[in-house]
Amino acid sequence: MPPTTPRLAGRVGIVVSRFNETVTTRLLAGARACLAERGVDDARVDVFWVAGAWELPVLARALLAGGGYAALCALGAVVRGETPHFDVIAGEAARGLMALQVEYGVPVGFGVLTCDTLDQAIARAGGAAGNKGTDAMAAALEVALTLTARDGGPQA
Repeated sequence: MPPTTPRLAGRVGIVVSRFNETVTTRLLAGARACLAERGVDDARVDVFWVAGAWELPVLARALLAGGGYAALCALGAVVRGETPHFDVIAGEAARGLMALQVEYGVPVGFGVLTCDTLDQAIARAGGAAGNKGTDAMAAALEVALTLTARDGGPQA
């Protein structure tokens, strides 16, 4: 999506996991940079922190149920360990966030990293592999602007 000054029909919410905060703060910086690059006023952005990726869907649901959001972005980092905990947390967070965007018709950018190592996560949070927080926010904005244009509301 080329840089633009979007006029979305609502606010932008970012829900961030504190677990693996070394990674998630970098993802948040990427998401914020994406918004700034596209001219979204910081006063229209709400950032909320949750304990971990498991809690992302419940807070995202509360925000969407309250209305007023044109887009959300969920940021987290789940790093594989020695147990199947990784598969359960990553899979259920993804499933929950997908269900919300379909239910509410509001895009939820998926910026939850699912990596084998912390080094891989750092590489995807502003390192050699880019910043997936930026990518997730850009994807959510693109869909939000498309929905706004389709509905005849204000756009870029």
